[in-house]
Formats: sequence, C-alpha cells, structure tokens
Amino acid sequence: MAKVNIQPLADRVLIEPVEAETKTASGIIIPDTAKEKPQKGKVVAVGPGTKDESMTVKVGDTVLYGKYAGTELKLDGADYLMMRESDILAIV
Repeated sequence: MAKVNIQPLADRVLIEPVEAETKTASGIIIPDTAKEKPQKGKVVAVGPGTKDESMTVKVGDTVLYGKYAGTELKLDGADYLMMRESDILAIV
C-alpha cells in the first residue's frame, strides 16, 4: 500500500481498489473487456468526519462498496476512488 499525500475532507474516504480477478477458479482467463469493476478495496486515507457523524472505517481496512460508488482519481500513477463513507457497504 503506497503512502499518499492527500487528506480527504469531512466524511470522505480514499480507497485503493483491489485488482479484478484475471482468471476464474477453473483457470479460464478473463479478457479485460469482460472483467467486473472491482467492488473491494483498501482504505488509504480517511477524512475527519462531520460534526454529526464520526468515521467508522480506518486506514488499512478492506471494504466493499457499490459498483458505481465514488469518483475515480489517478495519483502518482495509481488508481484510487474517493467516496463518502455512506457509499461503503461493509468492512471485510
């Protein structure tokens, strides 16, 4: 996990998506065009929360999120997602 120099504001969370599977359990290789968008990632930065909501997730947590959640960002050549904590479905 790379150290990123970004501080999310309010209830926002920066997530590094886990790479999509390139092979099925039976060994069939999945082409890029058929890969599912990852819905699991690692939290790399967390905002301070809001006065009404404290943050539940912390840096290092692995989380599940909705397929279309967040805004895609590219920082130092790596892909990340910025989303509100409420877009996160679960900590795994």
